[in-house]
Amino acid sequence: MILQIGPESSTLIRAAAATILLLHISGGMVGLVSGAVALIARKGGGLHRFAGHVFFVSMLVMSAIGAGVSPFLHKRLDPLVGAFTFYLVATAWATVRRKAGTTGRFEIGACAMAFAIVAASVTFGLQASPADDNPPTAYYVFAALVALAALLDLKMILRGGLCGAARIARHLWRMCLALGIAASSLFLGQQQLFPASLRGSFLLFVPEIIVLGAMAFWLLRVRSTHGRSTRAPLRGGGAVPSEPAS
Repeated sequence: MILQIGPESSTLIRAAAATILLLHISGGMVGLVSGAVALIARKGGGLHRFAGHVFFVSMLVMSAIGAGVSPFLHKRLDPLVGAFTFYLVATAWATVRRKAGTTGRFEIGACAMAFAIVAASVTFGLQASPADDNPPTAYYVFAALVALAALLDLKMILRGGLCGAARIARHLWRMCLALGIAASSLFLGQQQLFPASLRGSFLLFVPEIIVLGAMAFWLLRVRSTHGRSTRAPLRGGGAVPSEPAS
């Protein structure tokens, strides 16, 4: 992200633009490092929790700035990606903070936000042309990904919440996907920061592949370790599934 400031801009505007850019870059870099630590650290341990808190805050800062500034750069897809990243991190955090087997207004609001992102992406896709930086297909693929997350939200809300392995898996894949988006934004979206020999190279795809591979590993690990305790407690007084250790 590069903020274009005219030569006639005041010192205050230049300082504000520099601060916004610094916060965006710093949030992204801290998010990548803390996210990597959270991936490899023992789940539920002190290091994992600390890295997770740092990742949560830094990614919210990075994605909020990206979503807020991108419209002024005349980029329609970038603010949607920023909003989706914000949504992923916030809902992943809420999943482990919320009591198992319950939902609330936050989950309903997040689900509505996701469907709003889908609607905006489809609308922009209909208005785009194949010659644009982001062709219609890019908007439709992105809309499909967000729609999947939104439908999973809706399913969870109608079910009354998640317990056990499904609850942990929801937290994991949303945090990992947000980390993958951050890695993609740096390694693929800012290739001018890397030596010319690396631009367009397969090596810039390696971090994203590692994140997705780690996500698959941990999801399989959770399923195999904790089984399939996916349903919330029965509203009619059924037994509450025991909560697995993190």
